[in-house]
Amino acid sequence: MEVIPVTPRGYCYGVVDAIQLVREVARDPGYPRPIQVLGQIVHNRHVVEELDRLGVITLDGPDRLKLLEKVEGGTVIFTAHGISPAVREAAIRRGLRVVDATCPDVARTHELVRKLVAQGYELLYVGKRNHPEPEGVIGEAPEHIHLVEQEGDLDQLPEEVQQRLATRPVAVTTQTTLSQWDTIRIIAAIRQRYPDAEVYNEICRATQTRQEAAVEAARQVDLVLVVGDRRSNNSNRLVQVVREIAGKPAYLIDDENDIRPEWLQGVTRVAVTAGSSTPSHITRAVIERLRRWEA
Repeated sequence: MEVIPVTPRGYCYGVVDAIQLVREVARDPGYPRPIQVLGQIVHNRHVVEELDRLGVITLDGPDRLKLLEKVEGGTVIFTAHGISPAVREAAIRRGLRVVDATCPDVARTHELVRKLVAQGYELLYVGKRNHPEPEGVIGEAPEHIHLVEQEGDLDQLPEEVQQRLATRPVAVTTQTTLSQWDTIRIIAAIRQRYPDAEVYNEICRATQTRQEAAVEAARQVDLVLVVGDRRSNNSNRLVQVVREIAGKPAYLIDDENDIRPEWLQGVTRVAVTAGSSTPSHITRAVIERLRRWEA
């Protein structure tokens, strides 16, 4: 069995910067304790466990404002996924030391939607429900930014929202970690309803190139393994595009212990890729396990 490591894969620059920032804060005695991250700094349990060993507390849950209520003092770190203005303002009011690890690509989306809303646009935001990135972006102007996860959501928008979309300029933007193929379909559905809508595709370059590389590699192999956390949207999308675009079997695994023997039966070539929040040493361990398997 031949093992093909896909390139590019793994950490993107936004993830690297966010993790490094937390490490620096944890090692700097000048930051008031405790140091708490509002949500997982990135969606990977191995990263969270590493930071826990440095004394960093991760507060995890779907509502960042409610999480903030648990922070009574010290330093609070905003994750790479970005944060709403309401959460930022609440942290400042509570007198907390604030550290912002928002990915620059996500920060650019925040800036874009603020500009468009100020210009009078109504926005349709293509993203994943209950994910922290849309929560933060929509929080910039929740009365004017409306989440669309799939085409059918367009029919579920409240009547008053549909009226505004029919009478005001419309813009469309996206979560950075989506499947580009899904995004194309949803944007096409939006354009059928709102032909004059301005589209700003914010899928980050790292996400796009990893998806393209995974699909290209999948066409040359029998199986693809994606190393990543089940909460990682970009990792799940890698599995999705391999299955749907390349038509090959793909499985998401947390580490080498998740490899199942039945997946490898009859397999002569397997490709390995990883989500953008997956530590490199975890992916290397998967590759080495597969190479020992073939021996």
